[in-house]
Amino acid sequence: MIANHRGIGMTSMRTRERMIKRLKDEGIENKAVLDVFRNTPRHIFVDEALASRAYEDTALPIGHSQTISQPYIVARMTEVLLGEQGEDLPRKVLEVGTGSGYQSAILAQLVEQVYTTERIRALLLQAQNRFFDLGLRNIKHRHSDGSWGWPENAPYDAIMVTASPNEIPQALLEQLKIGGRLVIPVGDYAEQRLMLVTRTASGYEEKVLDRVRFVSLLGGKQ
Repeated sequence: MIANHRGIGMTSMRTRERMIKRLKDEGIENKAVLDVFRNTPRHIFVDEALASRAYEDTALPIGHSQTISQPYIVARMTEVLLGEQGEDLPRKVLEVGTGSGYQSAILAQLVEQVYTTERIRALLLQAQNRFFDLGLRNIKHRHSDGSWGWPENAPYDAIMVTASPNEIPQALLEQLKIGGRLVIPVGDYAEQRLMLVTRTASGYEEKVLDRVRFVSLLGGKQ
């Protein structure tokens, strides 16, 4: 199904190859990640008026004061979530903040099962239609406050959060399995850090990866 969205002009495969070259130049090395980025039609995850900019390395608005993250950040977080090449891939992943659905679609092609939550119903419905259109049947979605996670399906091999809380929600830490990884931006809008948190038998190990800028993780549902 994904192959049906080849695109033309600024959404063509040639344009996507330029994006892949940029990702490599910026340090993305995982071949599986690069292949999925090459074949996933990012232009269908933004408004038609912005489709010609879909493969630029920039965040774009998706409505409701939300954005689709720049390709590099999506690729970086995906690569970190998967772990070192040669390691066993995570099978069950929780994503907090479905947004456009682009990150969910990327993950769904790399892991066995994706659970994704979104607090804005209108965005979730749009993303759900995109998943169906692309034939991605291994994504389960929920209209929910993301800071709660999705405890009914825990523990998760990995959790990715696509909005920034001031502090890491304890509920998400508790839903990681031993050895599981949490990739999350943390901090207010002026000062955010992308963090990797690994759960160990005795607690949690934290590592700062990059300075980033995400929308804030908000509570409640809309």
